[in-house]
Amino acid sequence: MKCEIEFLPVGTGSKAGDAIVVRYGDVAGYSLMLIDGGHVETGDNIVAHLKKNFGPFPVLEHVVLTHSDGDHASGLRTVLSEIPVRNLWMHIPWFHAEDTRLLFFNKGIAAEALAKAIKAEYPVISELYDLAVAGGTKIFAPFQGEAIGPFRVCSPAREAYNYLMPQFEKTPEPDQTTIEAASMWLGKESLARKLIEAAKTALQGWVKETWDGELLKDGGITSASNESSVILYGSFENDERVLFTGDTGVNGLRWAAIYAESVGLPLQQFTFIQIPHHGSRRNVGPTILNRLLGETKPQFTPPRFHAFVSAPQDDARHPRRIVLNAFARRGGSVMATQGQRIVHWGGFPARPGYNVGETLPFYTDVEEYA
Repeated sequence: MKCEIEFLPVGTGSKAGDAIVVRYGDVAGYSLMLIDGGHVETGDNIVAHLKKNFGPFPVLEHVVLTHSDGDHASGLRTVLSEIPVRNLWMHIPWFHAEDTRLLFFNKGIAAEALAKAIKAEYPVISELYDLAVAGGTKIFAPFQGEAIGPFRVCSPAREAYNYLMPQFEKTPEPDQTTIEAASMWLGKESLARKLIEAAKTALQGWVKETWDGELLKDGGITSASNESSVILYGSFENDERVLFTGDTGVNGLRWAAIYAESVGLPLQQFTFIQIPHHGSRRNVGPTILNRLLGETKPQFTPPRFHAFVSAPQDDARHPRRIVLNAFARRGGSVMATQGQRIVHWGGFPARPGYNVGETLPFYTDVEEYA
């Protein structure tokens, strides 16, 4: 089985997002999968792209919404309205009200009232659910261990999602004391919203970085919603191994690594990996990258995997050069959308009209930490 991966351009300025079309199977018989749908306007672009490249009546076997943020979910409304979708995989926050009620500050609220309050904050997810039901699309929750076509969900586990959801920016006020206690089994401090806000620093100046002098730091903190992103691992012919990461952070990547190793899915052998969260330095660090990809290779070693990142045009913050360098020094050939589509053919023949994307260089000037 082959696997073609196409990142569509999403966003301009600082307006990032993800929309990834996956074709798996063979030329004579394949299935289509969509991972995330970008912004509202992205939906029209996805529909047009599918019809142009896969016939006037394409069918999506699977649609995966990695997490509930608008830059991943909004465009899926158009997709579900105009393209037949057999299976929709997404987390539905209000379905977890009963299991998470004690992690919220208001202990007196009934589960039904809590679910109603949460649902009111997620109109896009609610609309996607209604569209799927109306269109006869099957809806599944993408938790650890589930198979989505040729992919395995490595993160999040249901228990991890239940821990994270009360800390989403749109959910009611969490009980931080209870969450701190619950975080002990996760081996990580709470992703408190106040810590997340503190991590959102302005772009600083530039500093020199060498191949052997990595400046990327461990300890980055991303939002709880980002950490809940679905991480997918796929194995294909010719030892092709693929990892999709959404907007996950260090916690999600660590959970995925632990699970993959527990079920015999090898790490450090990827031929394709998605750089998380548009290349933010809050989502990766040297330790987790060494675990997933291996140690730094000598400079000028031929690349051994592709690393794609969804990033808007004209954004000084994303992708961070310090992150791109981190993937490059571990063997990655790094490419970014930045207004263009980029494709990993994965054994499928190249389609007419497609240019080979530009591999980004190793940067000697990178962003300075605050």
